[in-house]
Amino acid sequence: MFTLRRSGRALAVTGAAVVLALSANPVQAADVLAPGEIAMSANVTHVANVPTPTALAGTINTDIAFQGDYAYVGNYGGFTIFDIRNPKRPVVKSSVVCPGSQMDMSVYGDLLFGSVDSSRNDDSCASTSQSASVKESWEGVRIFDVRDKSNPKYIKSVETNCGSHTHTLVPDKSGKNVYIYVSSYSPSASFPDCQPPHDLISIIKVPLNNPTAASVVATPVLFPDGGNPGDGQPYPNGTSATTGCHDITAYPEKGLAAGACMGDGILLDIRDPERPKVLDVVRDDENFAFWHSATFNNEGTKVVFTDELGGGGAATCNEAIGPNRGADAIYDIAPGNKLTFRSYFKISRYQDDTENCVAHNGSLIPVKGRDIMVQAWYQGGVSIWDFTDSAHPQEIGYFERGPWSEPLSAGYWSAYYYNGYIYGSEFNQGFDVLRINDPRTNQAKSVKMDILNVQSQGSYREPGRH
Repeated sequence: MFTLRRSGRALAVTGAAVVLALSANPVQAADVLAPGEIAMSANVTHVANVPTPTALAGTINTDIAFQGDYAYVGNYGGFTIFDIRNPKRPVVKSSVVCPGSQMDMSVYGDLLFGSVDSSRNDDSCASTSQSASVKESWEGVRIFDVRDKSNPKYIKSVETNCGSHTHTLVPDKSGKNVYIYVSSYSPSASFPDCQPPHDLISIIKVPLNNPTAASVVATPVLFPDGGNPGDGQPYPNGTSATTGCHDITAYPEKGLAAGACMGDGILLDIRDPERPKVLDVVRDDENFAFWHSATFNNEGTKVVFTDELGGGGAATCNEAIGPNRGADAIYDIAPGNKLTFRSYFKISRYQDDTENCVAHNGSLIPVKGRDIMVQAWYQGGVSIWDFTDSAHPQEIGYFERGPWSEPLSAGYWSAYYYNGYIYGSEFNQGFDVLRINDPRTNQAKSVKMDILNVQSQGSYREPGRH
């Protein structure tokens, strides 16, 4: 696997930056950055940083959605809309205080959808935490009208079983409705609205001409056999039991979706969006602890699954954990819609034992003829890697900071490519803009998108590939 090594030790001065070279030498523990230090590969530039707005300061930044000239950044306390017409100077258009983690974001037309997987005493933006053991508690999906970017309006809530940890948009072919696949997990017999076994997802139908009529229309069971029972072993060797899904990525053009469902990875037929069907199920009880998220390649012939070993709160990018746990797993989709394992990918730059680091949210960089992805690794930073050869992935660029002042509580939640730039949401340090200048990715600059909800993939044109 292609590895990285620091070309020299930078001065341990707060804010100091050093450009690192790519090499084939193994990474050493001495290459761990100092607190406040910034490092990046020679092909990556740090373009801008906008601190978290005051209204949401002290809460964690999470997922990102894009539409036109705007980026919508979720936060445990609400969300922020950024004007990114000039990516070198993003401007805060508005910041909405509406607590309820995680606020996973999607946007469609004039509507913004936010996931709430934090039991609240009601569905309002003034709500407070309340135990899920109380029948009247609420969690689910909030819907906002964002026509006026400076003044979004909260228009509807939809309660779902076990809340909404994440969600995925699936537009129907008529253009009249959009479906929301709601992923949630961890039921309990003491939770009236989140009962075991919870081997299902919730599907919300949103009529676009009347979004306040949105409602749950189906709760399909994806694991009639109960799914992976788990093995009960402690961290870092344990495998999660499947009690729902963590995240689903849809590829509506292909009629497919890939689900990361705790102890299982699944491939779905979503040609009928109200009746998804499981095509294949895979498990990795040796190296995968928690199936977290999924990304298709552009052709829809591969899926990258991520393993969130330690739940995002552990130091897993070190020699002790090794290269195959807390990593990505690349699967080819073989004839008959069968998922076939090819290899693992994990950043090889060691992180300090105070740094939470694990595979997390990323997106494709739209390069014709290649499969290249940008990905967040919490305090492992932002990684750019090529998996065109499924069996031999390699990192081609990166950006990262040194350890945060509080152990295991920082880093990039999401890192996505949109119209020539990479945008990252950092737990504590706000909204970052990066740019990669590399012959392997420069073709992507010609691909312009009007919308990007990463869990709802759309294709980009690739001449000569069908």
